[in-house]
Amino acid sequence: MAQKKILVVGSGGMVGRSAMTHFAALDGCEAVGMARRPAVTATEGMRFIAADLRNRDGLVEVLRGEGRFDQVLYAALYEEADIVSGWSSSKQIAINREMLANLLDAFEQAGTEFGHLTLIQGGKAYGVQFSPPKLPSRERDAPFFAPNFYFAQQDLIEERSAKADWTYTVLRPQVLCGVALGNPMNTVAGLGVYAAICRELGQPLRFPGGVPCFQQATDARLLARAIEWAGSEPRAAGEVYNIANGDIFSWQFIWPVIAKEFGVEPGVHQPFPMATVMPDLAPTWERIVQKHGLAVGWDQVCPSWQFMDFVFRHGSMAPHHSLLSTVKARQHGFHDCIDTEDMYRELFGEMKARKWLPDFG
Repeated sequence: MAQKKILVVGSGGMVGRSAMTHFAALDGCEAVGMARRPAVTATEGMRFIAADLRNRDGLVEVLRGEGRFDQVLYAALYEEADIVSGWSSSKQIAINREMLANLLDAFEQAGTEFGHLTLIQGGKAYGVQFSPPKLPSRERDAPFFAPNFYFAQQDLIEERSAKADWTYTVLRPQVLCGVALGNPMNTVAGLGVYAAICRELGQPLRFPGGVPCFQQATDARLLARAIEWAGSEPRAAGEVYNIANGDIFSWQFIWPVIAKEFGVEPGVHQPFPMATVMPDLAPTWERIVQKHGLAVGWDQVCPSWQFMDFVFRHGSMAPHHSLLSTVKARQHGFHDCIDTEDMYRELFGEMKARKWLPDFG
């Protein structure tokens, strides 16, 4: 019998997938994934339940009889089709709050208990989507005042936990990277598809972004370890933590690493909007799929090119740096780290092994 039981809500996404893999590999731990369409094949230590977070009655039915969960990871997310402008959409905010409220209501109505809730946010809490934030951004800084579903959800769990027997932690990763399909904000897939198309067309890997700036990334595997830590560290109860790989990078310096992974020359800095240019190259990707026997088509693997423009700071008039302080997490006991160049190499390698990206040898 499992000694620990975790529910991963949004198990088909990048964060959920990594968390399921991580927790299922722990001795004595059962990882239960919840999604509308579970996207991972169950292996030892994990199982899946299908549920729609906008259907409260359905949630009650699937949670009833589950017993107690030691930890709940809430990694579900509703995004608008126009991702970047949608981040301040009242509809997006309302739906994301509704989904979390439905889950908490369903736990109560089903009589199913849990001990800790981990909520995932990100750098948008500091206003990085609008302009360069304070450097480095710290958890104690005043949140940016623009509407954001992060704060609607955080207000909700603060209110509910104050009247309940469970605790919570908020984690804020930065430019999440992982192995996943259909995730609109995965730079690993975006970079891999772009580089593979450049290779197929005999083109150098031009950097399409704006003025070079300094950023951080967060490996989804590292975030999974932070989620485990947050659920078991007493000091993490009721706290917010920035989580990042531990180094900083600028695209101009990491660009040769990416080019080498796909056997192309790193090109010059030539800004262009990927959201405009890349959709017309879908036929080239389908040709790559046929030549290399890949398992995924354009609509499955490609991220939002609009998001890639945002990450590359295309169109920014000034350097748009974004750095989060991770001192607080280290002071409270989470010391994990990974070199961002190594992260990209490893994640590209795994996506190639899965036949989601081509391996040019």
